Amino acid sequence: MTDLVGAARAWIAEDPDPDTRAELTAVVAATEAGEAAALAELEDRFSGPLEFGTAGLRGAMGAGPNRMNRVVVIRAAAGLAAYLSARGGGKVLVGYDARHNSHTFATDTAAVLAGAGLEPLVLSRSLPTPLLAYGIRQLGCVAGVMVTASHNPPQDNGYKVYLGDGSQIVPPADSDISAEIAAVGPLASVPLGSEWETIDDSLVASYLDRIASTVSAGGPRELRMAYTPLHGVGWTLVREAVARAGFALPEVVAEQVAPDPAFPTVTFPNPEEPGAMDLALALGARIEADLVVANDPDADRCAVAVPVGDGFRMLTGDELGALLASHLLASGAAGTFATTIVSSTLLGKIAAKHGQPYVETLTGFKWIGRVPGLAFGYEEALGYCVDPTAVADKDGVSTLVRVAELAASLRASGRTLLDLLDDLARECGVHATSQLSVRVTDLASIGQTLERLRSSPPSSLGGRTVERIDDLAAPTGPLPPTPGLRFTLEGEARVVVRPSGTEPKLKCYLEVVEPAADDLTAARAAAAEGIAAIRADLEKLVG
Repeated sequence: MTDLVGAARAWIAEDPDPDTRAELTAVVAATEAGEAAALAELEDRFSGPLEFGTAGLRGAMGAGPNRMNRVVVIRAAAGLAAYLSARGGGKVLVGYDARHNSHTFATDTAAVLAGAGLEPLVLSRSLPTPLLAYGIRQLGCVAGVMVTASHNPPQDNGYKVYLGDGSQIVPPADSDISAEIAAVGPLASVPLGSEWETIDDSLVASYLDRIASTVSAGGPRELRMAYTPLHGVGWTLVREAVARAGFALPEVVAEQVAPDPAFPTVTFPNPEEPGAMDLALALGARIEADLVVANDPDADRCAVAVPVGDGFRMLTGDELGALLASHLLASGAAGTFATTIVSSTLLGKIAAKHGQPYVETLTGFKWIGRVPGLAFGYEEALGYCVDPTAVADKDGVSTLVRVAELAASLRASGRTLLDLLDDLARECGVHATSQLSVRVTDLASIGQTLERLRSSPPSSLGGRTVERIDDLAAPTGPLPPTPGLRFTLEGEARVVVRPSGTEPKLKCYLEVVEPAADDLTAARAAAAEGIAAIRADLEKLVG
């Protein structure tokens, strides 16, 4: 305990933030008073540094190396500055959302970059992540930093790093930057600058003009939408983007329209989570909306619900991905269509029918955004890239506008998004997908579960023989290694099991495909039955 308390006191001595200094001082005092809970808390805070990986940094805020705080951010910025300086330096765009400490972390980053002789450009206010990705290439930057924890709980924050191509970092850049961070000396040795350029709203205007230019001129625009930014930063840009594209403004959920880092109306500010969309769906019902749409707090994801009977049905990420791909192809898009190994295989069939190439990547837009010749990319977790020339990352604002364009076009001919999904099912088969997520308190248990499945794999799942097992950590194809297993099952079905890249979860992704022919109802029932049977077996396997 003596060494642990000593490390904590050393941390306190160099922490520039009075709040986290006071917080850690209280934990140390309680530890020295013999409180077991305080000792466990201290051990967790100093269990190791918050890992800098391909998602940058993300974690709970607080004092200590295993938390998000000013010490960790300054060290991360110093490591990034050293990495960039060794490669010639240049301009670095810094953005931030409306979470607790986001502006402070962005300002610290700019000061470190300026002190290292780089040229920081800082966005003037809290803005969506896709604007940062857009601005990197527009402004000729060598890198970008977005301070955001996306859809994580309110106690979290994060630090997302992009390179000059406007895409998130991938290996070996992540490990190289991590090594530079580890080499940073005492915080007092990190030089800080005080001058940087603040980017005005001309960049915002350019981004909005670009979005408006992607929709067809003179097309149908009649559509009634309900919208929520889930207490995030999406509304101001969504409002302008929709208006510039010629649509009526959505009705917005009043309780969630203003940015609020406490996210008071939701347990998790993620449109995928149960309950997160309740207020938006209620608003949609009141105004008889054609669509209910949502962004996550940093507006890089987009969720859509459509009317069904007296209520609404949330579209899955895979369903919306298929709809967008179909729409873009019908609009003349050409190039590679890409999704990830955990998404539905439907996209590949749609692309093939239009004679366009298709690629599967590892999970995350850090991989999708770098696909050569990308025309469209998506991941099942509600992330879509509909204009990769402008934004090589997921973009919930431009996605919302393209969905509105598609829905309005269908509405004008007496059809809906569900009708188009039926068309795709008849052409390509019913592709039923589902997820099983297991939240853990001990991250080691995820690796233990994967090892157990690897060493003693199931011979069948849901009554279907396991025909093939791919260890994604030792791939034989073009994909880089990543933790996870893929089970190919009898018939056209598969399961992928992997750790979440952003949350303490083990995630299982299920897909069953059934030929539709002329009986969609029977095909969907068979696919749903197959998914349920596989899921039941997986629940026994992974807990």
